[in-house]
Amino acid sequence: MPHTTPVPPARAATRHRHWGRDLTEVAALFAAMATADLIADLVNHGPDGGTLLMTSAAALLAAAVAHLWWTRRRGRAAAAPAAGDRAAEPRTAAEPALWRLRTTVRDTPGSLGAVCTALAGSQVDIVTLQTHPLAEGTVDEFLLRAPAALTAASLVLTVADAGGTDTWLERADAHDLVDTPTRMLTLATRTALDAAELPLALRQLFGRCTIRSTPAPAAADQGGEVPQDALLDTVMRLRDPSGGTITVQRDHLPFTPTEFARARALVELDARLGVRMPGSRHVVTLPEGDELTVRRVGPEDQEAALAMHERCTAGTLALRYHGPVEDADGYLGHLLSPRFGRSLAVETASGRLVALGHLLWDGDENEVAILVEDEWQRRGIGAVLLRKLVELAAEAGRESVYAVTRATNTGMVAVMRELGLPLDYQVEDGTLVITATLPPAPSVATLPWVAGRRG
Repeated sequence: MPHTTPVPPARAATRHRHWGRDLTEVAALFAAMATADLIADLVNHGPDGGTLLMTSAAALLAAAVAHLWWTRRRGRAAAAPAAGDRAAEPRTAAEPALWRLRTTVRDTPGSLGAVCTALAGSQVDIVTLQTHPLAEGTVDEFLLRAPAALTAASLVLTVADAGGTDTWLERADAHDLVDTPTRMLTLATRTALDAAELPLALRQLFGRCTIRSTPAPAAADQGGEVPQDALLDTVMRLRDPSGGTITVQRDHLPFTPTEFARARALVELDARLGVRMPGSRHVVTLPEGDELTVRRVGPEDQEAALAMHERCTAGTLALRYHGPVEDADGYLGHLLSPRFGRSLAVETASGRLVALGHLLWDGDENEVAILVEDEWQRRGIGAVLLRKLVELAAEAGRESVYAVTRATNTGMVAVMRELGLPLDYQVEDGTLVITATLPPAPSVATLPWVAGRRG
């Protein structure tokens, strides 16, 4: 029995449409021939045949010109939006997002490759990769450039499907594009030049974390137990060369042995180099014509600072230290240590200290404090010191500084207002806390080194 292949309905309909089109073309051809014969009879035998022929030719020519103009106009109108879309596409398309991602994979061949393949499948570009070996498994830290439409949850899920566990993710910026060896060398250089840079270098190395310095306990001076380095999950304790402890802590992200080794290397460098600080000086001329020098100070300046305390009245010391005047001398060891911040002094041409300014690292916050000898107050020295301390804070990447004083200390209030920065005031039980929001470092650097009317 012969096999007959059925004709698909779509193909049958196409066949019928072809026949219909052919019949239409034949009919149109006969109609055109009839019309041409009629026009020929009118031209040859009509009274105005020549005029009719010329008029028809002109009408056809006008119709052709109009059709050509209309076609070109529509073509340009259609092309303009398309070209505009293509030109605007690079500008309107969302920029790729930078992410820092850390995940733990098994220490087996192909585990890291599976994660990289999964990221590539999501159009994610791996900019840098660091590996942190553990006793079991490996922590891999990526700097990723991902499509803007890819959400954080989708990115974490992609890594989890590829075998990654304990995944941590946060947004990155252009500063993270520096490779790790270059970053370590830069931080080591900063630490070598200035002992006060060590806490800041640790913070920049580990990103969002809290750095706290604890002075050596009194028992250590009497042969007590010496602090030891320790790694405790999300907390690192490092032995400070001065005898105290530096604690580095961050939330929800354990430190790896590799990071612990990097931190210890910076601390060891600091210990080997000993106490040091930049020797830069700045000369300031007061309105009365006196020339004073502003410079960094450290533990070696404690004797000169104690002598300045002796020349200050009890009221001045009480405004500065917010406590018993007899305890003021005991604060100097902490204040002048580069581990807890940066200190500036103003000295005369003879080398006599007449003012001290401190920028203290208080966890994530930053306190500024100023002491001006009574004889030199109200001459603009405090304003000069405060501007320089604010500049140092901005250079260190800090976002704000605060000052603690009495609500009746109108001089400190005036000095803070002269900065021209946004201020926040909080008063409680007669204590005034003034917080200044800092602009970026280049903007702070433009603050004038001009002595004000108060200090």
